[in-house]
Amino acid sequence: MKTITLSIQGMTCSACSNGLEKYLNKQSGIIQANVNLVLATATIVYDENILEKSKLETFISKAGFKSAGEFKQINNHKKNLQEKILFITFTYLFVILFYITMGHMLGLTVISIISPDKNPLVYAFVLLIFAILFLMYGFDIFKNGYKNLIHLTPNMDTLVGIGVVASFLFSIYGLVMISKGRVEYIHNMYFDSCAMVIYFIKLGRYIDGISKDKTSSAIEKLVKITPNNATLKVDGKEKSVTIDQIKKNDIIISKPGEKVAVDGEIIEGKAHFDESFITGESSPVLKQKGDAVVAGSTNFDGYVEYKAERIGKESTISEIVRLVIEASNTKTHIAKLADIVSGYFVPAVIFAAILTLLIHLVLNSGFNTGLIRFVTVLIVACPCSLGLATPLAVVISQGLCASNGILVKKSETLEKIANTDTIVFDKTGTLTHGSLRISQIINYSTQSDEELIRLAGSIESRSAHPISESFKDYLNKNGIEALRVDNFENLTGLGITGEIDGKRYILGNSEILKKFKIENKNIADAQALAKSGSSIVYVADTERVLAVFGIKDTVKENSADIVQQLKKRNIKVFMLTGDNRETAEKIASEIGINEVIPDVLPSQKTRFIQDLKEQNRCVIMCGDGINDSPALATADIGISFNGATDIAIDSSDVILTRDDLSGVINLMNISKKTIQNIKQNLFWAFLYNCLMIPVAAGLFVKLGITINPMIASVAMVLSSTTVILNALRLKKIRII
Repeated sequence: MKTITLSIQGMTCSACSNGLEKYLNKQSGIIQANVNLVLATATIVYDENILEKSKLETFISKAGFKSAGEFKQINNHKKNLQEKILFITFTYLFVILFYITMGHMLGLTVISIISPDKNPLVYAFVLLIFAILFLMYGFDIFKNGYKNLIHLTPNMDTLVGIGVVASFLFSIYGLVMISKGRVEYIHNMYFDSCAMVIYFIKLGRYIDGISKDKTSSAIEKLVKITPNNATLKVDGKEKSVTIDQIKKNDIIISKPGEKVAVDGEIIEGKAHFDESFITGESSPVLKQKGDAVVAGSTNFDGYVEYKAERIGKESTISEIVRLVIEASNTKTHIAKLADIVSGYFVPAVIFAAILTLLIHLVLNSGFNTGLIRFVTVLIVACPCSLGLATPLAVVISQGLCASNGILVKKSETLEKIANTDTIVFDKTGTLTHGSLRISQIINYSTQSDEELIRLAGSIESRSAHPISESFKDYLNKNGIEALRVDNFENLTGLGITGEIDGKRYILGNSEILKKFKIENKNIADAQALAKSGSSIVYVADTERVLAVFGIKDTVKENSADIVQQLKKRNIKVFMLTGDNRETAEKIASEIGINEVIPDVLPSQKTRFIQDLKEQNRCVIMCGDGINDSPALATADIGISFNGATDIAIDSSDVILTRDDLSGVINLMNISKKTIQNIKQNLFWAFLYNCLMIPVAAGLFVKLGITINPMIASVAMVLSSTTVILNALRLKKIRII
């Protein structure tokens, strides 16, 4: 089984994408196909033992579309420029045609040679020439409409094609009659309507194209974030290469101001890197030997050599782009419902148009009137707005999520999150940092806290004890360079000592103070720190205690604020942890969580989630460890962090690349607004069709309310534009 994403050319509306999707899913060897109208892609899961890529492209061609090859990046600049030039050219032709046919209504001078009253035959031939030019401009409409009709998946192009061709043929008949002297047929000419309908449809699609480009801008930024070139170190010399030439284990040089070419590990040097596009964190991060660097991050201030590890499709950026595209290819329940409606909509419109024509003939309204009503119904009933309603909103939301460090694997997750009423948090690594940190300093010396941390951290950096990691981490994150340490000594079970600038310092527990005969006057402070759950580290010189450090797994800075915001939304919050009750309740009270379930095993976490779901609750599980993965998979929505274990990430529906919980609130805000936006779009799309089809059919003629094919095409453009503009409002969602 293999998955491929192909770029598709020729899709213009939801009926196109739905028709192609249905056609592909019927083919032997294709397991599943999802077609994305907005990104113009088809993601196909197929059996590679039965089919090859070329065969898939043949299927697409037979369905009336064209494969532009495997999706690699969003780069439509050349294509967009050609379309723009063509559109501008036909806009000028449209203005000329409008002047010829409508100029007299505006009081403009009528050129006698092409006057319908003075030279009706010349006038008719001029309109024929314009009609032929515009028919050539809209050839893709007729081609797609015909192929979709042949495959029994009629779409908007089918509707327009039938209407325009019918009008054109009837006008040809009128032209023949005029050439025989029947000048009254000049009033039965619809060449201008044919041309103008095609122009307004092209106008709508041009606007759609611009809007679709905007919706995919976040994905495009991700695609383009990696540099095109890099500097390799080969035999001690620098060699400039393209990014495609880099191989795994190559040594790459990164200098200040340059972007990292591929994911790798630093083997020499150190520098601060901007990784905000991944983490959402604006502050540069200090990286040194042994640390990982991510493709696309910017080196601010140092010379670094790193070994290439993940290149091409394996890179973090490629994985993010893949997740975003796959998520936008999946469909929410409401989108699937809209697809079903769209599938029946086009055949129903064709039936309604034919019925309208027959009724007018039966009522003796005249073939001319019946034909106009027939064409108007076909053109006004545009399924574009209906088809764009959901995918536009979803792609914009996916882009917004991705650019703010939220990776949503499936778009239906957005729909589920809007219905969430319960959230369950793991403690360690989710509500807390998951690693020991300096929680408190009680300083008895004349030195500042920063000076003491640098002094203690310099000595601790020589140790392999877990507690020493909290000091090392502080120095790294704050860009503090360690001091030189001489005569370092590790005293097992007690602590460590070392000399800085010729002066000996002692770090450890209370027993190390006894060993060096240093009086401990600070037992009460140490006991208070211990009661708060901290491990104790004394820092002393050879004469007295300088400070007491409290070291513990600290609560993430915004955890309490996030919990309060969740409560305000009437979401029930639980903390689920394997820690003992005393530790769990201390953390929970600090954060503001009332519901605490301690001492649980992984299987018990899963059972707890299942119990909540059996109470008809929509449950989010937020965790990051191996022991959380069953619960993450069981919950309605599983959320983990980018630094979580691989199995936790695989079990999750959402990955937060920033190590705090604000992403949960942002995701809920985006989800709520997206579902609201989709419902608004669908409402306006359905309302438009409910109002316009009866008008087009001529039901309100006696009230003086009527439209012709040209006005119908304008109304169709306005309908799609309304949906597009409403969807683009999602970009204004407030992110915390």
